[in-house]
Amino acid sequence: MITSRVREWLTRLVHRLARVTGWQVALVAMIAFYTVYFTRVSLDVHNGLGTSSYDVGLYQQGVWLLSQGEAPFVTLMGRNMLGDHASLILILVAPIYRVFPSVSTLFFLQSLFIALGSVPVFLAARKRLAGEGMALALAACFLLHPAVGWTNRENYHPDSFVAFFLGMAIYGALERKWRLYWVFVVLTLLVKEDVSLVVLPLGVWVALKRDVRIGVATAITTVAATLFGMFVVMRSLIGVPTRNAWRIPFGGPTGLMREAIERPGNVFEHFRSDNRPFYFWQMTFPMAWVFARRPSVAAISALVIFTNMLSTFWYQYHLEYHYSLIAVPAIVIGTVYALELFELRWRRRLVAVISVTSAWACLMWGVVPIGQLLPPGTDDPIGREQPYYWPPDHPVAVAAREIVREVPSSASVSTYHSLAPHLAHRELIYQFPNPFRVVLYGVDTSAEEARACLETANDLEYVLLQAQLSDELMQDWQVVSVDFEVAEENDEWVLYRRTGNSVQCVREPGAKFPHLVDVSS
Repeated sequence: MITSRVREWLTRLVHRLARVTGWQVALVAMIAFYTVYFTRVSLDVHNGLGTSSYDVGLYQQGVWLLSQGEAPFVTLMGRNMLGDHASLILILVAPIYRVFPSVSTLFFLQSLFIALGSVPVFLAARKRLAGEGMALALAACFLLHPAVGWTNRENYHPDSFVAFFLGMAIYGALERKWRLYWVFVVLTLLVKEDVSLVVLPLGVWVALKRDVRIGVATAITTVAATLFGMFVVMRSLIGVPTRNAWRIPFGGPTGLMREAIERPGNVFEHFRSDNRPFYFWQMTFPMAWVFARRPSVAAISALVIFTNMLSTFWYQYHLEYHYSLIAVPAIVIGTVYALELFELRWRRRLVAVISVTSAWACLMWGVVPIGQLLPPGTDDPIGREQPYYWPPDHPVAVAAREIVREVPSSASVSTYHSLAPHLAHRELIYQFPNPFRVVLYGVDTSAEEARACLETANDLEYVLLQAQLSDELMQDWQVVSVDFEVAEENDEWVLYRRTGNSVQCVREPGAKFPHLVDVSS
């Protein structure tokens, strides 16, 4: 019986492999190359001290704590990681991280799931354009989109899962594969509370174009998941449902509505300001606007592009940051949806045009291999600025990695921001001058004005800093240096070990916040 079942399974496997085409092999090879390449690049940036507390260190500490069965309270930012964003998908990452506890795990998963975002594009195009060659070209165009590559280079963000999850949800809706659709809608909603900006429009599209009941159910599920993420998860962990209301111009939602009614010209000028129209151009030009022929699927991304352009937060309307990736799947699959209306000869011509515009956009605004091969700090031949970091073998980076190894694995430590990701596997780690002076910490930013400290400063064991400090950091260090001695040092870095407790973080009577006090006298 077992032998016959094995034989039957092998027969099915052989038949399935026999149906594999060269285009499909090329797709797998493209995904593998992208994943390996960007994982290696991310690790080189990391080892060249190009990553920081925000956003690699905080995810490392948070996921590591989850993998140890601990609450993910991230001391690098002073709040629970799941309160910062309701990225419940990281709970599923934690078991993988427990087996492979390394920053390379996060970088690999990020690169892999972004690369897998090309799969739904390929599947949709293969079915609708009747040609796997064109499908592969459009899948490659997805990976060439500048917002895709930049997300892969911008530290680490769980938003990377959206590339695959949302794309598969859209593909499931197009083909009426409702089980597939619901699996990936749920996975998308687990990524972050604000994915509702694309999942809700997807539900509207489904209601209008496919099935009213499923569309309405999607909308209800999306709203419920968003409210749960914001008002149950986030508010219970950090006290507020969102920390980003300040990004809405004209004083928040009410002020924006008043401005739109009373002075609509000001709102219009806001959308024209600070190169926001150019951001829209960069997001849509790679697809040569072919999606305009049949825009409904591409329009699923309209709300997120609108809110990015509305935001006062500079990062949101610049495609070098992860906020833009969420819009790309709908734009690219929407282009596939539009191409279906053209005759075969026009499809081929338009796919060729899209391939050219995608490659051009990647060269002009994206991260491409030719740009990565340039030495850090050198001028790009087409005028594009390259992110600054040292190569992994730079003496400063090598010295940093050497001295990091001298910090005991369970010790509490405060360190320079670019070393925090290299020391994040511990319960207490801070970006200096925290915990001695609160900076970019917690939810209540007024603490910074009071020059507050954290009571954990009284027991902090190690401080690891540059040998040559900036004036601001030197002022902070001089306040507490009396309680530390040099444990290890090299030409670039100094590791200090606590030897005394003469300076303490104390809350004096009537004071709103504790602050450092010399108690030696």
